[in-house]
Amino acid sequence: MKIIDLPLADTIAYAAKRSAVAASDPAVEASVAAILTAVRTEGDAAIRRYEKQFDNADLTDLRVPQSAIDDAYANAPQDLIAALELAKRNIISYHQKEKATGFVDTEQPGVMRGERITPLAAVGVYVPGGTAAYPSSILMNVLPAKIAGVARIALVTPPQADGLNQSVLTAAKIAGVTEVYQVGGAQAIAALAYGTESIPRVDKITGPGNIFVATAKKQVFGTVSIDMIAGPSEIGVIANAAADPENVAADLLSQAEHDKRSRPMLVTPDRDFATAVSAAIDRQLTTLPREEIARASVENEGFIALVPDLPAAFAVMNAIAPEHLEVQLPDAAQYLSLIQNAGSVFLGFAASEPVGDYVAGPNHILPTGGTSRFFSALGVTDFMKRTQFITYSKAALAREESAITTLARTEGLEAHARAVESRFRNDQ
Repeated sequence: MKIIDLPLADTIAYAAKRSAVAASDPAVEASVAAILTAVRTEGDAAIRRYEKQFDNADLTDLRVPQSAIDDAYANAPQDLIAALELAKRNIISYHQKEKATGFVDTEQPGVMRGERITPLAAVGVYVPGGTAAYPSSILMNVLPAKIAGVARIALVTPPQADGLNQSVLTAAKIAGVTEVYQVGGAQAIAALAYGTESIPRVDKITGPGNIFVATAKKQVFGTVSIDMIAGPSEIGVIANAAADPENVAADLLSQAEHDKRSRPMLVTPDRDFATAVSAAIDRQLTTLPREEIARASVENEGFIALVPDLPAAFAVMNAIAPEHLEVQLPDAAQYLSLIQNAGSVFLGFAASEPVGDYVAGPNHILPTGGTSRFFSALGVTDFMKRTQFITYSKAALAREESAITTLARTEGLEAHARAVESRFRNDQ
């Protein structure tokens, strides 16, 4: 992995630029727009046409029968079921603590103000298929929605030549999802956003996908809500010579194997340690089943940045705003206050990023491309909405009548002022 040694300001600029969201592809944008329009106007017929074109699937029924879900679970390896059940318990125990309850405020005489928290009615979850199938992501998307109280959860996943991915159906069973459709790509996002004869529309779409799925989510935003526009996976590591170079290399490769565009990044004040990690990456790459993907990620997107000290390392990482941030330092928790921008933080030598991917409990649906500056991990509150309410007695309104009418007329909105004054038109 290339090692960069620049003045700190230049390192920060380099790192921030490398982590920025990639520009959209006009050809993909146009292709996705055409698919969305076709599904919106033609419904199921367009879905079947695109599934034949993109997935070579001749579909009659779009919905997966419950018997297929049950059979996948019945035939699943017991170690897979045990692992998913462990993850489920930890995800539930963590996310239950996020649930908001609203409030009622009666501090002012004659006034009641408040906020009511209610779940979304329907959510759609996109699940990739084939070699990119992630059953753990089903739990991460579905369980927070269930904790929020979402009544209807629809899962979409692309059909495969040899049938639907059985681990995906097993995870759906464990998560309690009964509404599953064998539809993928931008056409699946269109179906969830607009509704078709077979697939009722939803209020929000979550879940990872390729560039066509991400682009489709971006284009339907506003018609429905979405979780975020996710890009390639990222991992940033802050470490020094106290860390094990082999462990750091392994963690960087854990994200590099996702995608050729994934971004593994190490920031360290120790030149010898940087060299040792780079050498460890080279050794470990040769034995990875996904070597081609990981090597492209390391060589084209990854870097090791040398900095003068640890505070500078955190300054660089805050500029990157990585999806995952590991702090492999002694007493790592003491540095938490230095972290401003990161999707999820892993503190200490044992807190390897895959622990968070699978079983720790915090969500692994995270902001990428520097967007952790303003986005957060998926959670229970993403599946809820806030409704404000007020009630005023006439006496309370009288106390504030002058302020209301002054502001209304300052803004040139006479009817606003008169609407309040109307309440007192018969008063003596």
